[in-house]
Amino acid sequence: MVCRDLVVYEGTVPPTCDFCGTTAPGPELPLTWATSVENGKSKTYCERCAREHLRSIESKLDSEWW
Repeated sequence: MVCRDLVVYEGTVPPTCDFCGTTAPGPELPLTWATSVENGKSKTYCERCAREHLRSIESKLDSEWW
């Protein structure tokens, strides 16, 4: 389940980075990961990808431009 105020993932499938495919170590989204919304779809990025593409995320560029 995804709540818009607080991102909470329930179930047995851990969150996965939408850019590189890295899987979170547990069922909850780590605090170091980033989330964004592109074209109405929620995206999740691991710590490494979020750090590498921080300027693009803050500029609200679609990930296809990274």
